[in-house]
Amino acid sequence: MPMNARNAPRRLLLASVAAAAGALGTPAFAQGMQATPVDPSTMIDTFERAGGKFEGFRRSGAKGVCAVGEFVGSADGRALSSSSAFSGRPVPVVVRFSVGGGNPKAPDNARSQRNMALHFDLPGESWQMGNISAPVFGAATPQQFLGRLQSLTPDPMTKKPDPDKVKAFADANPEVLLQGKYFASQPVPASFGKVNYWGVHAFGLVDAGGKKQFGKWLFEPVGGTLGLSDEEAKAKGADFLFDDLRQRVAAGGVAFDFNFQLAQAGDRLDSAVTPLPEDRKKVSLGRLTIKSVSPDASGPCLTITYNPMVLPKGVEPSADPMLAARAAPYAVSLGRRLSEGAKQ
Repeated sequence: MPMNARNAPRRLLLASVAAAAGALGTPAFAQGMQATPVDPSTMIDTFERAGGKFEGFRRSGAKGVCAVGEFVGSADGRALSSSSAFSGRPVPVVVRFSVGGGNPKAPDNARSQRNMALHFDLPGESWQMGNISAPVFGAATPQQFLGRLQSLTPDPMTKKPDPDKVKAFADANPEVLLQGKYFASQPVPASFGKVNYWGVHAFGLVDAGGKKQFGKWLFEPVGGTLGLSDEEAKAKGADFLFDDLRQRVAAGGVAFDFNFQLAQAGDRLDSAVTPLPEDRKKVSLGRLTIKSVSPDASGPCLTITYNPMVLPKGVEPSADPMLAARAAPYAVSLGRRLSEGAKQ
């Protein structure tokens, strides 16, 4: 990797903190927020109370593995954006695959979220993103997301969430149920390399002349998706995804097409729970190929926050309030992990 291994953790930490500070003052954040911003420490504290605290692990996507990939941009990508990511030359990418949630022992054979986070190592800049295996996020605003976590926090006496509180919040905020309904409708993914990953937030691609095209992106596995039957998932057990990924990558079989769905006038660009209409045109921005997977819990992704507000020239954020609100909690989470002794 061209990134200097000795300086990478500090460089990435500083970039994440700077992005967090900058994101809180951007017009996109100001436009999207309809209420008082959520304190980032409060958000992370609530994550820990709702899902348990596991020192050294990420507060979200705790069960994960590092990988290294290569991205080659397309002519369509170059036409839409001036970013060097689409130059057509191979771009090194630090990848992290994970299972959703804060539990590092989350079962692999559940109908739950899978994540593919990416760090593009571009000349003089970086591009980070977090992609999930659903077309919608779990809340529309930071305040709604915090409220959902609070409703799921176990009662000190019963050690379980209060079902009345969970129902009351969901009844008042039906958007928080959309993601769960999607996962319930899908089979357990057979592999990290055989499931779709959505960016869920809208972004604008800006060409050399300043023309901007908003849309939402999706990474689709080359060769298509693959799910497991209930019987197959049970037989696989709770810990099969990492070894499966290593085997598939060693055989040269894990790659994704980076597709961009083009928004049209009137489409919602400020909501992570509202996908673009299915009939919107998609263009391929290039292909991501996974080259190797860490053999253990180490790897270059250990201190990367995958903050989606770390963007290169030629890519701009939308006014989605959930997008800008990610930066500061990510930095708080990283600080805690480093002080505890970061684990993969």
